Amino acid sequence: MAQPAAQPLPTNPYNPFAWVTGAPSIGEGTWIGAFTLVDGLGGLKIGKGCNISSGAQVLSHSTVRRCLSERRYDRVDTKATEVGDFVFVGANAVIQMGSRIGDHCVIAAGAMVLEDTVIPPYSLVAGVPARVVRDIRGEVERWSRGADAS
Repeated sequence: MAQPAAQPLPTNPYNPFAWVTGAPSIGEGTWIGAFTLVDGLGGLKIGKGCNISSGAQVLSHSTVRRCLSERRYDRVDTKATEVGDFVFVGANAVIQMGSRIGDHCVIAAGAMVLEDTVIPPYSLVAGVPARVVRDIRGEVERWSRGADAS
């Protein structure tokens, strides 16, 4: 039996090549790259001035338990996810449901922020699973004064 033809992505005000589901709250000045999934089905708040790079996924639902139980667990799990203000999410990073990312954080490219992880403000996180690498408060303060980035 032939599969139905793929449908175009629903329109959104951020990027015609991004998929925005549900009704996420997205702050002013936030940029969302192409091939990105912003999943507001379980509740999602993204702060102002964020950059969500291409291929990133910000999730608020999971079907793991439903799938592994052969659908005897018949629900889709949801948890609200929060991304603070002025957060940079690198290319192909994944933020799983229930996570809370503080203001002024960097989520490195390819990082996997596990379910229910809390990331303090001004953190650089990287890896699979993502871990806080260091505090970046000094750099952010220096950049905010207009000092050279090097």
